Amino acid sequence: MILRTMTYALFAAFIATAPAMAADASVVMKNFDFAPMALAVPAGTTVTWTNQDGEPHTVVSADGLFRSAALDQNDTFKFIFDKPGTYKYVCSIHPKMVGTITVK
Repeated sequence: MILRTMTYALFAAFIATAPAMAADASVVMKNFDFAPMALAVPAGTTVTWTNQDGEPHTVVSADGLFRSAALDQNDTFKFIFDKPGTYKYVCSIHPKMVGTITVK
């Protein structure tokens, strides 16, 4: 009984101190916009962009950290944000399409 109680206590302590798993996040390209245009995520989050327009789009970071190929309708691009900071990006085909990912 004592061993079981100690095991439960250790398990509870581990759960309480374990880092939270980062969730995935999504950005949609539709009507020649990124939605949402601004997104805040915890470090370790994988962001997936999905093109829902009939025209190709790209996802290109201003600092050169990531760059997708041209994405046709329903194509996706993923990037893992593992360092805190603010990351601005644009569609290089349609430069009025801009967005920002803030990693905390």
